[in-house]
Amino acid sequence: MNDDDLRRERRAALEAMVAADPDDAFALYGLAIERKNDEDYEAAELLLRRLLAVDPVHLYGYYQLGEVLLADDRPEDAADVLREGLERALAAGDAKAAGELQALLDET
Repeated sequence: MNDDDLRRERRAALEAMVAADPDDAFALYGLAIERKNDEDYEAAELLLRRLLAVDPVHLYGYYQLGEVLLADDRPEDAADVLREGLERALAAGDAKAAGELQALLDET
């Protein structure tokens, strides 16, 4: 089995997980990353926004959504998302996530 076959299987498994439980944060995040890697930014954005609606303190969801929006040439939207994630990271006392969110925000 080659890398493309493995990616298709992984994506299919994640899609099945999301279909079975649309609020599964793990599956939403994983599938969003797969879509991002495929440069399907629209699908990745929708999945990440759904993830953040389900789990608003999923700090790396904000980071990934910021990256997706930057890749889609939407720096203002990315900055808004990253600022929100940064506020949540600081409120949660997660210095590592806050630092990563701030670093990406500084690139916008």
